[in-house]
Amino acid sequence: MLRFLPSLLALLLLVACTKDHIWASDAEVAQAHYVASGPTSITLFTSINTRTHSGAHAGLMINGSERVLYDPAGSWTNPAAPERHDLHYGMTPTMLADYVDYQGSGVFQLTEQTLDVSPAVAAAITKAAMAYGSANKAECTEAIATILRPVPGFQSLPMTWFPKKMSAAFAALPGVQTQVKTSNDGAMRFTVPGEAPIPATSIIPAG
Repeated sequence: MLRFLPSLLALLLLVACTKDHIWASDAEVAQAHYVASGPTSITLFTSINTRTHSGAHAGLMINGSERVLYDPAGSWTNPAAPERHDLHYGMTPTMLADYVDYQGSGVFQLTEQTLDVSPAVAAAITKAAMAYGSANKAECTEAIATILRPVPGFQSLPMTWFPKKMSAAFAALPGVQTQVKTSNDGAMRFTVPGEAPIPATSIIPAG
């Protein structure tokens, strides 16, 4: 039996590192196209396990010529937000609320960090996300670091596997606005550091 363990371990590692090659059709992507109001921006989402205090996942929303979500190695899915290699299209307010609830419910706390950027920067980051494609399992933060670091203004971000480390570095960028979603008592709310809790429904972007 022992002689089979190396082969079994290799198989498990292979499965753990397998990328999800999901590719929505042109028609699905075109139909889902959504343009949000407000300034062009990017938002880093960091999900943290409140029991272990460890980073669980990271995702990046890009609000440019259309609003998309790069969710490398993520498990969130919704038919209304078709996916192409970890890039989700059609991030309407409903889809955004669904993602936020998925990543920040139960024992998980979700930090949302938004930074206004120029349309050119938003376009460059979206293009980089498209080029990177699907990420291996557990490589969500590394994938986000890879697409952000070459962009002017983001060189200070670390190349890291750890969501909390990336979140801390992102928070140091000038102009970042941070909100933290908690729902340990079943009542969804966001908290802006240094301020009183705000009901989540009052601050989810209207589009």
